[in-house]
This record gives sequence, C-alpha cells and structure tokens, in this order.
Amino acid sequence: MKTNPLAIAAIAGLALFAGAALAQTRTDQQNYPVRPIRIIVTTTAGSATDFTARTIGQRLTEVWGQQVVVDNRAGAGGVIGHELAAKAAPDGYTLVLSSSAGLVINPLLNKVPYDPVRDFAPISLAVINPNMLVSHPALPVANVDQLVALARAKPGKLNCASPGTGTANHLGCELLKSMAAVDFVHVPYKGTSPAISDLVGGQVDFMFNSMPAVLPLAKTGKLRALATAGRKRSAATPELPTIAETLPGYECINWYALLAPRGVPSGIVGKLNAEVVKLLAEPQVAQRFADQGSEPQTGTPAELAAYMRSETERWSKVIKMAGLKTEH
Repeated sequence: MKTNPLAIAAIAGLALFAGAALAQTRTDQQNYPVRPIRIIVTTTAGSATDFTARTIGQRLTEVWGQQVVVDNRAGAGGVIGHELAAKAAPDGYTLVLSSSAGLVINPLLNKVPYDPVRDFAPISLAVINPNMLVSHPALPVANVDQLVALARAKPGKLNCASPGTGTANHLGCELLKSMAAVDFVHVPYKGTSPAISDLVGGQVDFMFNSMPAVLPLAKTGKLRALATAGRKRSAATPELPTIAETLPGYECINWYALLAPRGVPSGIVGKLNAEVVKLLAEPQVAQRFADQGSEPQTGTPAELAAYMRSETERWSKVIKMAGLKTEH
C-alpha cells in the first residue's frame, strides 16, 4: 500500500498546530489575567451583592495589577445580569457575583432563561449573611421561645412581613411556621423599605431581614432583635442566640458566590478560586464584611456546586410545603 506524502504532511501539520494551540492555552492560563476583568452584579449599586463584588474586585485589582470592574446589570429579578453572564465568552474575563436568591430561589419559583447548574462554572462561595429575626418592641416577646408560644396561643393572629412573596425573607417565615408548627399570616410588601417602615410603625409584628438593614434599628430600640438565623451566632451580635438553638436545624441566610460562564478552563477557575479564598481570609477584608454583618465563607468549586444542589433541594421542599405557585 502506497503512502500519500501530502496526507502525511497534512496530519503532521495538524498535530503541530494542535500542540501549539495547547501550549498557547496553557501559557494563557498561567499568565491570566492579561487584561481587565468584569464582574457582573445582578443587583443595583449599594446592595449586599454589589458590596461583596466590589470588595473582592478591589483586592484582585491590587493583587493582579489588572483592573477588575463591577458591572451592575439589575432588572427583572436578576434575570438580565444572569443571562448576560451565562452568554459571555468562557475565557475568565467575565464573571458573575450572584446570591442564593438568583442561583436557587428565583429559578425554583420562576421560569428563567438560565440554568444555574448548566450555564455556570462555580468558583467559590464568598460570604454568608445570616438573616435577623426582629419584632416591633410592643410585641410581648423577647426571644424565639416566647414568639412561638404567643403564636400558639393566638393562631393566625400574628403576622410576618416580607419584601415580597417568594423572597428569602418570606421563605424564612414559612420555614419557621413549619418547624415550630404554628400559624401566622404572611404580609408581603413591594420591597424591603416599606416592610421595615411598617414594622417600625407597628402595623406588622415581626420579620426576617438582612442584618445591615435592621441591626441599627434594633440598637436604637426601634425594633427588637430576637435571634439570628445562621447555624452559629453572628460575630456582629455574639450575645444574640440563633433560632437553631430553639429549633434545631433552622437556617435562613443570604449567601453570595462567584461564578463564571460554563466552559472556562479549569486552570483559570483554579487560579480564581485560590486568590478569592486567600483574599477573603485577610483580616482587613474579613473585618469589612463583619462591619456589614457578613462572614467570609469560601470553599472549592466542587463544594460550591454541592452546596447549590443541597440548597435547591432544601428550599424546594419549603416552597412546596408553603404551597407557593411556580411558573414552571
């Protein structure tokens, strides 16, 4: 059988090209980043998600010498930012800083044009922000035990405010209702500010909300802090018990994570993960988050993926139990 010199040359050329491309890919990953990085944030400037992204971005800029720009793409409940990030080039130069709401709760309740698992490559969990359970000072309770006892004595009479149906705040109410086997009324508002305003005014009895929004009001006596909703006591309020100390297993936190479009080279994902884990362990960075009632909590990409799956399973049960309608 005769060999074809042209075919042999073509095969050799392809092998040489493939080898050169592989070497270039490895070089690009080793040198990453060589140009500015964009972190898409799915909420407005000034939000907890935005604060987390800017804190991480500022430190990465200092470490790498490449500008890390935060791009706020709020709207449609976070859909706009997530969809934009999912469709970005998987080269490591577009990332997304998202939350439990955008990666778990919204996709469970609504039909969204992105899949948190299929469309994104996890990098690392960044920080957690335990919700705080607060009540109006006139409500005759000082802790979770007393709130549960009052709810049992007056079934259907107490009410729990939230920024809207299907929010993490609302699901915190539903989880409390289920685990304590009590009945109270959910009162949804169009946003956090009016809900807090009515709670301060005494129009509603209690609510769950992130610490930065309600802790200052509790310190001035306009609200009463009953408990935090994390697994352990918050460093910002170590004297305040967790709900889990009364109802073991209770947890209602906001968490924030860094992800990239699916397909980003594993070398770049690994480099990003290592740097984020390192910077969030720095005392000055941790203190910045502690001042906001948040706690750095990092991990591997695989751990973030597993956490997202477990959170999806956990909240899907709460949503089903609460009888919330979904758009799926």
